[in-house]
Amino acid sequence: MPRARELKITLKPVQLILCVALGLWLGAVAIALSLWLGLRLLPEQVQPVAQALAPAIARPAPATATPEPPQDAQAQMFERYKDILHKQELQQASEAAQGNPRNLNNPKCQFWLQQNRTAPTDKSQANVLEFCY
Repeated sequence: MPRARELKITLKPVQLILCVALGLWLGAVAIALSLWLGLRLLPEQVQPVAQALAPAIARPAPATATPEPPQDAQAQMFERYKDILHKQELQQASEAAQGNPRNLNNPKCQFWLQQNRTAPTDKSQANVLEFCY
């Protein structure tokens, strides 16, 4: 029976470093050549599409005399201001209902006051205003 051959591996760090460096350099060259070739061929492929889209791109946008974003921002700010005022009015009405001695004996008013304290919603606020006055 023949003896199995042994494989001896010797580590040569300089040779390993040079091989890795050469591989990285060749990879970078391959990527650069691929990009260059792609950029040279891409305009030939895109040109018919660009010509078809050129009339749509060349149309100027309609000019407006007044810029709309500031008006839109002002409208949003005004809406937030109105919402805050409405919430403050409802809160003041709710507090007035809590302080009114007539409402202490009204079970529906007490129920909706408690609901409005724990989970305030538009419905609970409306019911406080309805049952507590």
